[in-house]
Amino acid sequence: MINLRRVSASRHAVWFPLLGLAFFAGSLLPSLQTFGTQFGGLPSRPFDALAVAAVALQSLSLAAARRWPIAVLALVTAGFAIDQLCGYHSFAGSALPVAVLNAGWRADRGRRAAAIGFTVAYLLFVAAFPLRGGGEPAAGVVAFYLSLVVVWGIGAWLRSTRAAEVERRRRVAAETRAAERARIARELHDVVTHHVTAMVVQTESARYLTGDRLDQTLAAVTGTGRQAIAELRNLLDVLNPGAPPDLGLDTLVERTRRAGQPVEFTEVGTPAESGAAPVAYRVVQEALTNALKHAHGSPTSVRVRHGEEDITVEVRTDSETDLVVGGSGRGLAGLRDRVDDVGGDFSAGRGEGGGFCVRARIPA
Repeated sequence: MINLRRVSASRHAVWFPLLGLAFFAGSLLPSLQTFGTQFGGLPSRPFDALAVAAVALQSLSLAAARRWPIAVLALVTAGFAIDQLCGYHSFAGSALPVAVLNAGWRADRGRRAAAIGFTVAYLLFVAAFPLRGGGEPAAGVVAFYLSLVVVWGIGAWLRSTRAAEVERRRRVAAETRAAERARIARELHDVVTHHVTAMVVQTESARYLTGDRLDQTLAAVTGTGRQAIAELRNLLDVLNPGAPPDLGLDTLVERTRRAGQPVEFTEVGTPAESGAAPVAYRVVQEALTNALKHAHGSPTSVRVRHGEEDITVEVRTDSETDLVVGGSGRGLAGLRDRVDDVGGDFSAGRGEGGGFCVRARIPA
């Protein structure tokens, strides 16, 4: 597969060499030889070997601008000084603001030293013109310097923007990892707690059974263990937040009944394949798990209604035991987060007529 990030980086790496070649070739065209920056008031002079060297310093140095921005700025500045002090006024002088912008943008270290060094070099550059019979008005000296400062500031702004984007992506990646870990933890809690609780309850009751009842209970323990393995394998293989497709609410309720919990199950409407179905399954699973752990043997009712816009779930246990007490509360908290993630409503607490009630509305 093509690495798009690598392709994008290679395109940016070619951009500076091509720009440098354009400056170099343009400077050698007779019509553009004196069509460049004119600073210092010196008269223009024909190109010679020194002019070609100055042009090469200013233009061809840009090939390394991405890797060594400060060094390239120094080379371009030296070439620009030769260009102007000798009166060549080449088209390659346009490479100076490019080098300044690049240094302000890409330099990771030595930015302050580079700015101070460039300022000192500029002052020496301005002071050299009177020695060669030229000179730039004070307003021109200040305006030219300030224009380069503005270009440097644009580069610094681009750098800060890039750094802020990198930090934002790092933060989003960290939050995404944390959310994924929390989701996996909820899935593991739902799977392990429900099936292990059912197996513990079934095994405890098996000690007092004989004959066919004992065989049925042990078979139920085996089936519960196999189902736990299947769900864990599904979770670890594909990290699928939904329940396995071959496991419905009726099967879940039946396994809970085999664990010794009397459950009345009512389902209204036709189940549809949507993101709400796995969430509804987990709500019923966690509520039944709590009933097994904290109100074993108490009558429990499960009512699920499949609507066009949402799925409503209500699991009520006729017991005065507060099902939250005695547990970590992680299961109900995970359910609340899971339902909130899909924009639904969740509540868990004592019911109006006593007992404990879990209610959820999951948008379809």
